[in-house]
Amino acid sequence: MKKIVLAMLFATVLVFAKINVVVSILPEETFVKKIGGEHVIVTTMVQPGSEPHSYEPKPSQMKMLSKADTYFAIGVEFEKSWLDKFKAQNPKLDIVDVSKGIKRIKMLGYHNDKRENDNNGLDPHVWLSPSNAKIIAKNIYDELVKLDSKNRADYEKGYNNLISQIDKTDKEVKNILKSLKPNTKFLIFHPAWGYFAKEYGLIQVPIEQEGKEPKPKELIKLIKQAKADSVKTIIAEPEFSDKSAKLIAKEIGIKVVKISPLNPNWSENLINMAKAIAK
Repeated sequence: MKKIVLAMLFATVLVFAKINVVVSILPEETFVKKIGGEHVIVTTMVQPGSEPHSYEPKPSQMKMLSKADTYFAIGVEFEKSWLDKFKAQNPKLDIVDVSKGIKRIKMLGYHNDKRENDNNGLDPHVWLSPSNAKIIAKNIYDELVKLDSKNRADYEKGYNNLISQIDKTDKEVKNILKSLKPNTKFLIFHPAWGYFAKEYGLIQVPIEQEGKEPKPKELIKLIKQAKADSVKTIIAEPEFSDKSAKLIAKEIGIKVVKISPLNPNWSENLINMAKAIAK
């Protein structure tokens, strides 16, 4: 009788066992939860208010990694220094690059910047375009199925729902931007929206120069150019200083809109970005 009870308990544990997933940023968490649903437990390394360029995991997060099944890397800067350490912490950890298959583009305004050397000058913000988001979603789906094939049907349902949401978001963004001229420019402090701009025929103009606040001469040039281009909005990220952005906005008579590329509400974030540019 005792053996039967133990066998039943063991079977119950197997049925309800969940995949422990660790991700670098909040948008990844959103995608994993939408695909994995009740079958996954997701932990995110970079929390709100932090930025992934120079992030360092907390001791509690390193401890948590020892219990994780898989780590979804996406190519943000801190991963280069830490992924090997994560693997050393947990040799069984399966590290998967969910940006695999995405063609990366050069990041603007990073000439001779140390971070360019750290990331080969390529823009790490791959999740900020619908076409890239679909690739990320497929990579996540494939890994979850590999780890837990018995729940493939649930993962497939979650994946298809996410793809539908991405398509719906893409359609809405296009509708918001349809009145703009091709190559419409928008000012942004940190040039994180390159993939978004490329996908929708826009041009982002970075305020920061080589990862730093612009000098007075550069500010004057930016103000003149923004006026000539009839820029309607300046985008700033909560993770960075908006001092220069506010100064330019005041001179032109427009507003600074704060939008974080790390916002977990992926669809809403892209729609808000489109509205800010088309204002």
